[in-house]
Amino acid sequence: MNNPSDPAVDADGIGALHGYAFEDLREGMTADYSKTITEADIVHYADITGDVNPAHLNDAYAAATMFKGRIAHGMLTAGLISTAIGTKLPGPGAIYVGQTLRFKAPVRIGDEVVARVTVGKLNAGRRFVELKTTCSVGETTVIDGEATVMVPARD
Repeated sequence: MNNPSDPAVDADGIGALHGYAFEDLREGMTADYSKTITEADIVHYADITGDVNPAHLNDAYAAATMFKGRIAHGMLTAGLISTAIGTKLPGPGAIYVGQTLRFKAPVRIGDEVVARVTVGKLNAGRRFVELKTTCSVGETTVIDGEATVMVPARD
């Protein structure tokens, strides 16, 4: 069930200050965020994190690996899940409590990654929401997992 309104964007197209309130969430709600991974993304991620593994940065080294070429950092790809959570569903105001990840396939420069979050179990006592999380490239799931986030109540 997709929600037709997007609380993460206001009438001017600028990010809203608040996402969904806990009371407005329902099991099955979904949201997607997509991004094409670029050379610059990988280089900037390596610079920011210090992860200079040559599988991500060195063509000759990466060609000799099981992937036969450079791949994006797994956590760069997983970060798109955080974007979907923090900007779409539940959106601004949601706070990560936990995340599990299973890396299933590589992501390469030029791949369009779609991060999808789906509302699962709602814990009203703690205002925790369990989300099914995936990243895919075309029909291939490259990451799956589960996230738990705390969501603010209505003001």
